[in-house]
Amino acid sequence: MVPSFLSLRLSCLGLWASGLILVLGFLKLIRLLLRRQRLAKAMGNFPGPPTHWLFGHALEIQQTGSLDKVVSWAHQFPYAHPLWFGQFIGFLNIYEPDYAKAVYSRGGRGLLVLEGPKWFQHRKLLTPGFHYDVLKPYVALFAESTRVMLDKWEEKAQEGKSFDIFCDVGHMALNTLMKCTFGRGDTGLGHRDSSYYLAVSDLTLLMQQRLVSFHYHNDFIYWLTPHGRRFLRACQVAHDHTDQVIRERKAALQDEKVRKKIQNRRHLDFLDILLGAQDEDDSKLSDADLRAEVDTFMFGGHDTTTSGISWFLYCMALYPEHQHRCREEVREILGDQDSFQWDDLGKMTYLTMCIKESFRLYPPVPQVYCQLSKPVTFVDGRSLPAGSLISMHIYALHRNSAVWPDPEVFDPLRFSTENASKRHPFSFMPFSAGPRNCIGQQFAMSEMKVVTAMCLLHFEFSLDPSRLPIKMLQLVLRSKNGIHLHLKPLGPGSGK
Repeated sequence: MVPSFLSLRLSCLGLWASGLILVLGFLKLIRLLLRRQRLAKAMGNFPGPPTHWLFGHALEIQQTGSLDKVVSWAHQFPYAHPLWFGQFIGFLNIYEPDYAKAVYSRGGRGLLVLEGPKWFQHRKLLTPGFHYDVLKPYVALFAESTRVMLDKWEEKAQEGKSFDIFCDVGHMALNTLMKCTFGRGDTGLGHRDSSYYLAVSDLTLLMQQRLVSFHYHNDFIYWLTPHGRRFLRACQVAHDHTDQVIRERKAALQDEKVRKKIQNRRHLDFLDILLGAQDEDDSKLSDADLRAEVDTFMFGGHDTTTSGISWFLYCMALYPEHQHRCREEVREILGDQDSFQWDDLGKMTYLTMCIKESFRLYPPVPQVYCQLSKPVTFVDGRSLPAGSLISMHIYALHRNSAVWPDPEVFDPLRFSTENASKRHPFSFMPFSAGPRNCIGQQFAMSEMKVVTAMCLLHFEFSLDPSRLPIKMLQLVLRSKNGIHLHLKPLGPGSGK
């Protein structure tokens, strides 16, 4: 009698649990459908390409050449069009300067960054860390890491074959950031640092993959998948690395001798600046805030720089006449010096124009996302309500023929002072724009100039026609098959 009673009770509980799960699932579905209806209504005034009944535009975006697919859509739908990843995640995809200004001149809420007062407080605390007086000594650190990479390339170039430069540039960029952020020595990456590098690479790949895979948008489903578990492991490695470095530095600062030694160094690293940052109310960053800012700096500063340098060298190989002109300018600036000084960077006029033109054609971050914190009305009278999601397609903006005549042509003179002054301020956005523009853009440009100038002094770059790069978006612009170039050493006297 008792077992049958227990069995009945368990059956009832099972039915109740099943019923509850069905009700919750039904409510979730209703919520998703209502959200879908709101999104569709908000974007109803913006025509766009046809959507798949289940995948939206995700299948086309996942295909090779998806970046150029959006450029073709931009020709078809001026200003903007809806972009759907599955049926429940929809963005207004914009690629026109006035549309960009309407969104980015007012702030807005980044999907991967802080918002509101906290963001403003952090920005105030961090801004002094990117003053040019702080950046000046970094020139020597940029050069140290670059020399290690160039020595590696000297050996590879002896084989007379093309090779993929992207990975080596990535290690150099991370090594540089380790020095500038954590005060690492010049002994290269240790085991823990290499694990961190792999974790960061994994996370950028997985984040982009999750965004375009509609079935990964639900957290519960995603964390159950192998990709979700891999994402969590990579997060843990990255966070553990940063936490340990912060703990070690804080412990070291308890020793007065160490503290004085750090304060008397010829340059402060980014972590020193973060630990010493405080506002007028003497409030400092918490450990969680410290980790968030270090992670942002490492993610934002390493992958984007790797992409920018690699695609610039590809452009130099593709356009040898511009490569030659940049090299001659750099040789003239260096003169009899052994190495570049901070003041030399401002003299690299033609090199800077070529860097910007490579940023235009191959922006390190081709697409960014944000959510409107307030309603916005665009220049043509169409509008979106607060809460709407925006995709700023920088790659399509930079190839918008209404803004850039002959957009596929590599023409550095677009960025002469005279030509740049005539252009819309939101037509060129490699570092975003408006109040939330990249705080580290001066750091990034300084590193780009030092690294690329040294590369051009040491090698002549040319294409491997059999292995041309295939553009691929993984948060940053990468190549599906790497960036293979031939490198011809220019002799011991060419790169002092």
